[in-house]
Amino acid sequence: MSVVGSLIFCLQCGNLLDGTHSSHENSSKNVVCDQCHASYNPTKFQNLKVVTSTTENSFPSKIRAKKSLVKTSLAKNELKEGAIINERCPKCDNDKMHYHTLQLRSADEGATVFYTCTSCGYRFRTNN
Repeated sequence: MSVVGSLIFCLQCGNLLDGTHSSHENSSKNVVCDQCHASYNPTKFQNLKVVTSTTENSFPSKIRAKKSLVKTSLAKNELKEGAIINERCPKCDNDKMHYHTLQLRSADEGATVFYTCTSCGYRFRTNN
């Protein structure tokens, strides 16, 4: 028995059948299960059609990972929310800014910090 690209299992016990074992008391060279000793005629396994399929996440790739980046959109009023820190605004020199962070890059890299001036509303971001 030689079925390339497929595994044949015993219908009685589910054991993987080895095509090299045959029944000694049977001259027809039947395939015999090592566990339950069920016997199968090798012609039963001829012309089998093997169908394989995969899921989208079966084989991780860098290209697929880039397609699934977190996309975040914030409304204008959401950008003004957040903690207030002592940070100088590069536009108006105000010394108070709102800030919040989002993890936009991979987990082993720092978060992106978004700043909004409490006085003029100027916004900018930095990567930690």
